[in-house]
Parts: sequence; structure tokens; C-alpha cells
Amino acid sequence: MPYRAPVEEFNFLFSHVVKLEDVVATERFADATPDMVTAILNEAGRMCEEVLAPLQRNGDLHPAKLENGVVRTSPGFDEGYKAIAEGGWVSISASQENGGMGLPMAVTTAVNEMMSSACLSLQLNPLMTQGQIEALENHASDAIRETYLPKLISGEWSGTMNLTEAQAGSDVGALRTRAEPNDDGSYAITGQKIYISWGDNDFTENVCHLVLARLPDSVPGTKGISLFLVPKYIPDENGAPGKANDLKVVSLEHKMGLHGSPTAVMQYDGAQGWLIGEENDGMRCMFTMMNNARLGVGVQGIGTAEGALQHAMAYAQDRTQGKTPLENGTGTIMDHADVRRMLTTMKAETAAARAIALANAVAIDMAHATGEADWAARAAFLTPITKAFGTETGANVSDLGIQVHGGMGYIEETGAAQYARDVRVTAIYEGTNGIQSMDLAGRKLMDGGEAAYALLDEIERHAEGARATLPDLAEPVWNATESLREATEWMVSQKNVTDRFAGSVPFLRAWARVLGAHFHLCAAQAEGGEGKRTRLARFYIQRLLPEHTAQLAHATAGSEDLYALTPDDLVA
Repeated sequence: MPYRAPVEEFNFLFSHVVKLEDVVATERFADATPDMVTAILNEAGRMCEEVLAPLQRNGDLHPAKLENGVVRTSPGFDEGYKAIAEGGWVSISASQENGGMGLPMAVTTAVNEMMSSACLSLQLNPLMTQGQIEALENHASDAIRETYLPKLISGEWSGTMNLTEAQAGSDVGALRTRAEPNDDGSYAITGQKIYISWGDNDFTENVCHLVLARLPDSVPGTKGISLFLVPKYIPDENGAPGKANDLKVVSLEHKMGLHGSPTAVMQYDGAQGWLIGEENDGMRCMFTMMNNARLGVGVQGIGTAEGALQHAMAYAQDRTQGKTPLENGTGTIMDHADVRRMLTTMKAETAAARAIALANAVAIDMAHATGEADWAARAAFLTPITKAFGTETGANVSDLGIQVHGGMGYIEETGAAQYARDVRVTAIYEGTNGIQSMDLAGRKLMDGGEAAYALLDEIERHAEGARATLPDLAEPVWNATESLREATEWMVSQKNVTDRFAGSVPFLRAWARVLGAHFHLCAAQAEGGEGKRTRLARFYIQRLLPEHTAQLAHATAGSEDLYALTPDDLVA
């Protein structure tokens, strides 16, 4: 099924809901005029529709392979990557002084979503590079930046991040990879890393790995970790790929989905690397990349949801099955109430998640442009919500897409199941969604809830302003926000962190529900209270928003009943 880039929707959100105009009003992003942004979105959308979307099935049916130590990528991926690199889509937000466009993260977020919808397996490659670019811009030495950034930004070289080891998954502090100082100021990196997305490819000149490792005599845990840049080929005196480094791909994982994206086990045997940032400050440096990636991974979920929605809509508009008493119906399964419910849920959830992600990106842009702490706090608060809700939306919408197809959804030839298989891992990597939820209920409330309350105040002010024109939508949004405020106050007041964590997942979901309702209300208001977005907002607010009540009851239940159950109680 052909993919259609939702450029109109991005333009509407930028103009009326997340207000990109505030970003453009800053000196840093003054060049990102509406006309420029529209032109960029149109061009990126065309590339996604015409070049990337036809590769979606190729990656699934013809996976990347490791042959004699060389990774062979899926048919057409080399040309697809070439289109991404030559179009500048790797480096939309990278600094202009190194060859990037220097545009807002909000624009990158929109383009990344479209690429994710079109071909998620391939989009994962530039996403990793984007995170590495940001990490090097912020933490690398001048010499490293001068050598690596132009090549990464142009797409001639690609980047990865190497955190996970067999014994150190989410517990990164348990890693064992070693870094021994060399006489020339570089380091010898030895160890094995697993789950390395796009650990190698056959279409870029070099692959640059950011690797977490321990220096001799470093302290245990995360405080003893440093970050190193370890290239596949060591640059020569001219900055061109030189001799091969002492690293290799041991194997590629056999995965449930994302078959076109090679996920490597990487072996480093005294490979030459260079310190990024200060010694034992690797986690802080890596989190620059990881926070970028968490927004990007949330957007991968949203992009997959959009792709699954379009796929299901095309099928539903063509499939005839049964009859309904609906007058003037289409004669297709679109007429059935439950199919209509599923499709509308898919649309409403995708719209809510997209608005949250773009609001997150706008907050990042405002923080960078103004240096104001309030914007940075908002960006940090929205990041775990974007990641968890975006990826859950991708999984849930893809699952509904299979259901819309009925029995044909379970048949691989329709392509509906691929969306569900591909997106499932996004709820796991870059910090599982449970970790995101604990971050929200824990670290993100360490300010006493200040960032959370500021956001709640803003939602309530908007709902109060909308009461005059859309009372049936504004009132439930205001009431839900008050309930969420009370639950947030409960979270802040808990001294036992386990009581917070026991309800952190429903707490995050309740936040996503209320934020989604807020943005749907904004869209309905901007539309004047009549039109397709108002009808969608009414569905979301009347049918989906009430879920927050049950979510908050769960969120504030504490942990006593959870731990009253013993492991033996859980065994059949």
C-alpha cells in the first residue's frame, strides 16, 4: 500500500497547537520560517513516499546478513540511505558550521516520523547518527569534532551507541568493557557489546561507535564509566578512513522484527578509541545521546502507528464483508461500528502521541535557544512520556491494524503484521517503558513537582478559556487535569520510592491521556469547533480520556498489595 506523508497535519500542529512560531521568534532559529519548514516537509515527505516506502517489505523479506565478517544489507537499502544522506535528512538539527541545517529539533522530529512510517528498519540508522552528532557537538574535543562531525553530518559515515553487555542491560553500571591508556593519548578498548543497532553496514565509508568502558582503577557502578569514540576505520592524517581497527561484528541477532536493521554483537580487542568528555563522566555524555534517542524512539512508535493506520484504512475502504443497517454507507467494513471504533481509536491515539512528541521537541528547541531552565525542565519532563506513550501507541495501533484486517492481518503477505513485529522492540530499547515511568514518578518529581504543576496550570488555563466555545470538551479536560494534579501531589508526598514505582506506569499513561486530550482540545479550538479535528477530539475526550480515572486509582494504590503476593503465589 502506498504511504502518504501527513505534511498537512504537521503544518497544522506547528501553526496552531505546539506553536513553532515561538521557536522561530528566537534568534537561533529565525531562519525556520513557515515557508521553509513547509518546503522541507514536502521534500522529505516525497522522499519517504517514493524512495523509502517501497523498501519496507524488502527489509522484512530479505534481512541483513553477516557473510564472512561483512554485513550485507537488504536490497535497495543502499539507495535508500543515499537519498537520506544526500537530502541532508541525517543532519537537519546539526550545527551549520559543520555542514548541518541548524534547524529546530521539532522539524527533525517531523521528518523522523515520516521516515519511520515509510521504512522503520532503515530510519534507525540515521537516528543513531543524529544522537552521536549531538553527543560529539556537546562533549568532544575540537580535534574530534573537526575530524568526525563533517563526515557524520554529510552521511558519509554513520554512528552507533554501545552500552549493553550480556550481564549489563538496564543496569549499565555492571559493564566490564575495559579502556587502557595508550602512549599517544588514545585508549585500547577491549570487551563485547550486544544489541548494537546498525553495528555495521555496506553503504557508509566508516562506522563510528560510541562505547562505554571502564578505565583502570575506576570506581564501581555508573560513576566509574567513561565514553570513547571507536571507529571501524581509523582516520588518516587527511581525515579519510585509514587502517581497520581491532573490532568486528561477531554475529547478528535473529529478531522478531526490524529484519532490515542489523543488530550486532560487537567485539573490541584492544581497538583504538578516543575519550569523549572527561574521565568517569561517560554516563552524562552518553545521556546527551540517549535523551535525543528517547525522543526519536517515541517518534518511531508514532511513525509506525501512522503507517499501520494508513494500511488498515486502505484495507477497510476496500474490504466488503457482511451488512449493516447504516443508511448511505460505503458497503465496506468501514460501516461496521466496531471497525469504525478501531480505526478512530488508531487515528485519535496517533494524533495525541504526535502532538506530545512535537511539544517535547519544541521545549528542547526553546531550551537551546533561550537557555531558560523552565524550558529545559519541561523538555526533560515530557521525554519519558513521549518515549513510553509513543512506543505504546505504535504497538497498540499496529495490533488494532491487524484486527481490522481480520484473518488476513495474521497472514504475512498483507504486511499488517510487520508493523507490530517491527515496533515491538521500541518499548524495550533506550530504557524500557517501565524505566521511563519510574523516571517520571521519581527523578522528574525531584523538583517537588514544579515542572509538572507548571504544565498542569497551562492545561487548565487553556481549558478554562475553551469553556465558552467548547464546554462539552473543555469541562472534562479541566476535571481530568485536576484529578491528575491530585495524583501528582500524592506521588510527590510519598517517601517510599517503591510506592511511587508500583504505580508509575499507570501514572505515566494518565499523563499521556490528559496531555492528549489537551492537544485534541487545542486542535478543535483552532479549527473553530467544527471539522474533522473537532470530531476526532470529541471521540478522544469522550471515549478515551475517561481511562485516566482507572489509571490514577492504580497509580496511587501504593505497593503493599503488590508485595503481599509471594513468588509462590504467582506460580500456577
